[in-house]
Formats: sequence, structure tokens, C-alpha cells
Amino acid sequence: MSTSLAPAILPTATLAVASPWASRSLTLPALGNLDAYISAVNRMPMLTLDEEQNAARRLRDDNDLEAAGQLVMSHLRLVVSIARQYLGYGLPHGDLIQEGNVGLMKAVKRFDPDQGVRLVSYAMHWIKAEIHEYILKNWRMVKLATTKAQRKLFFNLRSRKQGFRSEALDGDTHREVLSDSEVGVMARELNVKPEEVREMETRLSGGDVVLDPSPGDDGEDSFGPIAYLADAHHEPTAMLESAHRDRLATEGIARAMSELDDRSRRIVSERWLKVNDDGSGGMTLHELAAEYGVSAERVRQIEVAAMKKMRKALAEYA
Repeated sequence: MSTSLAPAILPTATLAVASPWASRSLTLPALGNLDAYISAVNRMPMLTLDEEQNAARRLRDDNDLEAAGQLVMSHLRLVVSIARQYLGYGLPHGDLIQEGNVGLMKAVKRFDPDQGVRLVSYAMHWIKAEIHEYILKNWRMVKLATTKAQRKLFFNLRSRKQGFRSEALDGDTHREVLSDSEVGVMARELNVKPEEVREMETRLSGGDVVLDPSPGDDGEDSFGPIAYLADAHHEPTAMLESAHRDRLATEGIARAMSELDDRSRRIVSERWLKVNDDGSGGMTLHELAAEYGVSAERVRQIEVAAMKKMRKALAEYA
């Protein structure tokens, strides 16, 4: 349906159309007043069969948007009635009506007056289809029904459970989980497997959980699943950093040590890399000084120069 039809369903203007509505006008309420909108569309005059057929032919043959507006406006009450049936899903009534109006416009665009049916019967399918799609997309963050069978289960499970509760003979009308016999009955009626009924029941009984909650009013972080589900050991950045450190500690150190002379290499190894069986380190500055016949300060200077050279080699390796 052309977007030029959109103003025809927005409750913001006065409707005054040509014959057969020439003597009828309706001021729709301001946008946002849902109760007044519903009251207004319920007062909207219905088209007779002849009026509907005439308007549908003018739209089909002449692309008469005024006729399309008559067809849409006269059936807005149908959308309100159908949308009310889906209030149990917790979505705003106004949003359900809005999506249903989109389905109504699609039905008007495709309606053929020569099919032998009234627009009210034809439009019900399109209105429900749009509302169903809206519910599936917005009822939960995670989509619950993707296949045709799952969609059928989704929209029948709630109503059938209520029917089972009202028929219960043991008075247990508050029992939430379906019994095995009830699951079997529903599976046969909907032509699906019992395990599929169980799976959809589990999905419907669950809820969305925020993995990383925002800070509370007091500014403190809220506890959420992210706190115990996160595995820092397998986080990609942490794994790359760990692999980089391992390479520096093996290949990098070996390459840096190869840049030193024998004395410097031994001093660094004794001072930083050697660990004895008892957990103690290598030789002290004074022990190395005595071995090489120099002062402890000279050994320290050699160590500092060697470490500086190794840092440069490690930087080039990295």
C-alpha cells in the first residue's frame, strides 16, 4: 500500500470524503489518547456491501486513494477488536493496533471485490499476520519461534493452557506445568511432537536476563550473569596477550641473550634466570666479582648494560 495512505489512519485530522460518505465527517482525537481513538473508530460508519464493492473497484481499477481511505477507515474497529485479543503478551495496546493497521492497509491493497468475500473476512488474515510478526519480534529479546510449527505452538499454547485449567476436575487451576496427557492432547491437535510442546512451554516460562546490568541508583555495579559466565582465560584479547608473553619469555629471551658476550650472559643468567632446587637464586654480585676479579660495582654496571641491550633486542623482536 502506498505510504500516501498513512494519514488516513493517523488520528490527527478531520475525515470528510466523497459519496457515499459526503454527509459524514469525523474528528479523530489527538495523537496519544488511545481511549479516545478507540471510541472514535468504534463510531466510524460501516460500509454496506454495495458501498464496499464500489470503493474496492475504484481502488483496483482507478487507483482511487479516496476509496482506499474509505475502506481502511471503515475497518479500523476490526483492528482494535483483533488487537485486544493479544493484550496477554504484555505489549502496548497502541502498538498492537498500529501494526494491525499496517496489515489492514496491505489487505485493502490486495482485496479483489470479485472474489465473493467481504473485506472484513479477507483483512483478518493480514491484520493477525502483522500483529503476530510484531509479537514474535518484540515479546522477548531472543526470538522464540522461527519455524511455522513453532509459531503455531507459540500462539496456541497460552490459550490451550487456560482451557486446560478451566476444565481441570481436581481444582488445581493454578498449576503452571502441563501434564503428560495435556501435552499429548495439544501435540495431536497441533500436529507436532510432544517434546516440541514441552520445549515451547519451557521457552515461554523463561524470561530475558541482562548479562551485564547497568549500575544501580547508588552508582554501584549490579551483579549479573556476566560476573560468573565470563571466562577471561579464553577471551580473545587475553589469549593473544598470553601467547605474546610466552613467545617473549622463550624465543625473545633466547634471541636477546644471544646478543650478549659470554660474561654478560652469565651475569644475567646467574642474577635473573637461575633458580636452585631449594628455591634460592643464582650468585650474588660479590660472588661474581670474586670470580671475575673485579669489584661488585663493576659487575652491577655490566649487568645494567646487558639488561639495556636485552630490552632493545626484545623490543625489536616484538
